[in-house]
Amino acid sequence: MAKIFCVANQKGGVGKTTTTVNLAAGLALVGQRVLLVDLDPQGNATMGSGVDKRELVQSVYDVLLGEAGVAEARVRAETSCYDVLGANRDLAGAEVELVDLDRRERRLAEALAQVDAEYDLVLIDCPPSLSMLTLNGLCAAHGVIVPMQCEYFALEGLSDLVNTIKQVHGNLNPKLEVIGLLRVMFDPRITLQQQVSEQLKAHFGDKVFNTVIPRNVRLAEAPSYGLPGVVFDSGARGSQAYVEFAREMVERIQKL
Repeated sequence: MAKIFCVANQKGGVGKTTTTVNLAAGLALVGQRVLLVDLDPQGNATMGSGVDKRELVQSVYDVLLGEAGVAEARVRAETSCYDVLGANRDLAGAEVELVDLDRRERRLAEALAQVDAEYDLVLIDCPPSLSMLTLNGLCAAHGVIVPMQCEYFALEGLSDLVNTIKQVHGNLNPKLEVIGLLRVMFDPRITLQQQVSEQLKAHFGDKVFNTVIPRNVRLAEAPSYGLPGVVFDSGARGSQAYVEFAREMVERIQKL
């Protein structure tokens, strides 16, 4: 049975997509069968996996509307060794079209159930807002991975996200929980980041992943080559950190 995780944060620019594609590549590297689901109409996770969103015959949009199954719509990210259920601009219209459909918040969960036995892990890259798309991701997931920068405003955004997860847990998906907080773009030379990091550990305890992702230019360069950083430059500090994070994720999942 596949474990399904959303990578979510209602604040933009915190490294959600970078985390999703690099974690997917890292998990594939340590022997896991992985499906990446791109729920953002911008399609950045699709492109960052080496899949051209403009050439998708079918996408997550078709799956949500019931016009295709995951098995038909997924494509293989050959270089990175995981499958992608891609997104493109069509997905922007799904918000309106889903409103009139039955069980509209569970469309993704029901579609993923059809390929449950084929994967060890499913990672869902959510858009930076609480939309019908994000809700579909949260209703399908067993847990949420929250990438965040160690900055003051990030703490404010985190409290909003935790409240959202509690509401979804209480009303729609009782198995949903925060799996862990991942500190990203971390620079230990900045005192504020060290202070926020300590605050996170004091407040959330073992919910904070041990792995810390450093600020790393090679991770930022990788998407322009259509590759996760883990594949683009496996020797970079950021890439090595994501592989270490993948190993930590596998260990944490085994304890769930």
